[in-house]
Amino acid sequence: MQTPKKIAVVGSGLVGSLLAIYLRKAGHEVEVFDRRPDVRKVKFSGRSINLAMSNRGWKSLRAVGIEEEIKKLALPLDKRALHVADKPLYFQKYGKEEEAIYSISRGVLNRKMIDLAEESGAEFRFEEKVWDINLSEAKLYTGESEKGEWKEYEFDLIFGTDGAFSRVRHKMQRQSRFNYSQHFIDVGYKELRIAANADGSHKLDKGSFHIWPRGEFMLIAMPNLDGSFTCTLFMPFEGEISFESIKTETQATAFFEEHFPDINLEIENLKRDFFKNPTSSMVTIKCFPWSYWEKVTLVGDSAHAVVPFYGQGMNAGFEDILVLYQKMEKYGDDWEQIFKEYQNDRKPNADAIAELSYRNFIEMSSKTADPDFLLRKKIEKNFADKHPDAWVPLYSRVTFSDKSYAEALAIGDYQRKIMDKVMQLPAIEERWDSKEVERTILDLLAKEVKTS
Repeated sequence: MQTPKKIAVVGSGLVGSLLAIYLRKAGHEVEVFDRRPDVRKVKFSGRSINLAMSNRGWKSLRAVGIEEEIKKLALPLDKRALHVADKPLYFQKYGKEEEAIYSISRGVLNRKMIDLAEESGAEFRFEEKVWDINLSEAKLYTGESEKGEWKEYEFDLIFGTDGAFSRVRHKMQRQSRFNYSQHFIDVGYKELRIAANADGSHKLDKGSFHIWPRGEFMLIAMPNLDGSFTCTLFMPFEGEISFESIKTETQATAFFEEHFPDINLEIENLKRDFFKNPTSSMVTIKCFPWSYWEKVTLVGDSAHAVVPFYGQGMNAGFEDILVLYQKMEKYGDDWEQIFKEYQNDRKPNADAIAELSYRNFIEMSSKTADPDFLLRKKIEKNFADKHPDAWVPLYSRVTFSDKSYAEALAIGDYQRKIMDKVMQLPAIEERWDSKEVERTILDLLAKEVKTS
């Protein structure tokens, strides 16, 4: 397919490891650099949000022959479990019967992906920090410190998969006409944990993505194979209820007792993790171009970091790799055309999932506790079940489809306008599943098609 090249991948995370597997499949010599120690030999830092693998991720793994191996590490979740204050536990199906997202521990998956990349023939260089890159000549410079002695490596191509604060992208930012933006939200996150029962079973429903929506803050929990749940508390950094405002164990106990009474038996564990684990920030990063001199390109978070509220960061990065590989198959040794089409195809979709991810934070934290929102979702699902060709809910378009993120955003916007009108119908609470409401939606869809 291609003339073998000597290729460097900077970053041994999920995207870097999968990219190495794809590049080895194409016959290239691959070296992966990472400033961190080998994650297979160290304990993870307590900064993890469990991964939600969905269609795009599985498709990318399937294309390189490792889907079934990775599925052994995952648990399917076919619904949300909404723990709304002062109300019974409520379950909300994600989509059709067979549709589910899959919960995977980031640490477990990363270790497995590195194993698979090594088995494919990729070479990993851990604890070797990249300090500089010669973009036009595809050279890397590594060393123990920025002012110490550096080692030079020369490659044919370099791929930056080193995350939101990419060293490769940092070098690109010094080039003329490179556009870059970053936006931190005022909400941080902290990893917590609910342990397994004594017999190894789960304390909550293991087939659900658990959400405790509390307006300006929320808790989520995703199951692990060992019976535990990885929980993530999202909360403002400052304010009346914030990470800053909880300074003592007494304050932490009062906070968890008041806002999460249904898991009060876990308060000691939650409180311990609250003070042990770091508080992390979340950022959206956009940039363009992603490639320079037909030698260097960005993949995954290096090119388009997003906040995690759609569970699509990893899935989008994996989809980047599949699209890149398809361009490689199409254009052979024409790397200029490969990189050009890859970035032009992916940039609009990266921007779209960034917007969708931010919007989903508002939905998860506030609207999932709103009766009008829950009714809205019931109407959508009822109509979609009856007219699957006319209406696919936005969440399903993003999560259970491989159609473009940009298309999902555009269609989601006009569907929202239609539902805004439906929710204004008289007595909608009593007749939400009536024939009249069904006909109204069909009429509004027909008008939308005409105007577009």
